[in-house]
Amino acid sequence: GIGKSTLLLQVCRNLSSQGISVLYISGEESLRQIKLRADRLGTFNDKLKLLCETNLENIREIIERTKPDVAVVDSIQTMFHEDISSAPGSVSQVRESTNVLMQIAKGMGVSIFIVGHVTKEGNVAGPRVLEHMVDTVLYFEGDRHASYLRAVKNRFGSTNEIGVFEMQSSGLEEVKNPSEFLLNGRPENASGSVVACSMEGTRPILVEIQALVCQSNFGIPRRTAVGTDFNRVNLLMAVLEKKAGIHLAASDAYVNIAGGMKMTEPAIDLGICLAIISSAK
Repeated sequence: GIGKSTLLLQVCRNLSSQGISVLYISGEESLRQIKLRADRLGTFNDKLKLLCETNLENIREIIERTKPDVAVVDSIQTMFHEDISSAPGSVSQVRESTNVLMQIAKGMGVSIFIVGHVTKEGNVAGPRVLEHMVDTVLYFEGDRHASYLRAVKNRFGSTNEIGVFEMQSSGLEEVKNPSEFLLNGRPENASGSVVACSMEGTRPILVEIQALVCQSNFGIPRRTAVGTDFNRVNLLMAVLEKKAGIHLAASDAYVNIAGGMKMTEPAIDLGICLAIISSAK
């Protein structure tokens, strides 16, 4: 529900408008459902072909016959290979299906986009080998207000860049100024709220770090981190306790990066520390 199919359909429209032939293969939705979304996104031409199919042998045959420049498989968890006895979405089916698509891509020179779902832990559902087989891995994450496209592997370019999108009635629109978007509605002088600057690739982004520190009613204090590494927050709190004399051992602590964005940049550590101290005092 994050907008993977919407984003790829917009990519297909832009490619087909430049005269590039595209084959969109859907195993999750009917042609009617895709047509309803396409009507919302704008006009399409006959360079974009739609196919509803889950059998990989049929898909291979159609790709060999139509010879598209670009193919989209939505999603890999619905595809199945007849030689594999397990159900679609299983580890062996996902691995074998991706292997077949990789052979098509390398052998015929077709650029293939594969949509994959993620587990609750945030990893691609299926074997980890899936990420090793492909050239690029893009994660599409966020919440209902904004979505973030992040490259975690890229054999042909940077892995640090991030794209910020907002869902509109006409599809996903790029957010030109992510800092303004993320800080919109932030209250002035709120305790436990700190604005920090994070570098995402070549783009500096201002994010709001929110912290709530309160006395624990139980013997073991509760710690929660959303949008940043949990162990890193624990480490920073230990540093504050030891070096700054801020007593946090008996306190619950909750840290959140506003806007649903996940940050790994070490530069926000100072912002996290200041937000924790601000809330504690």
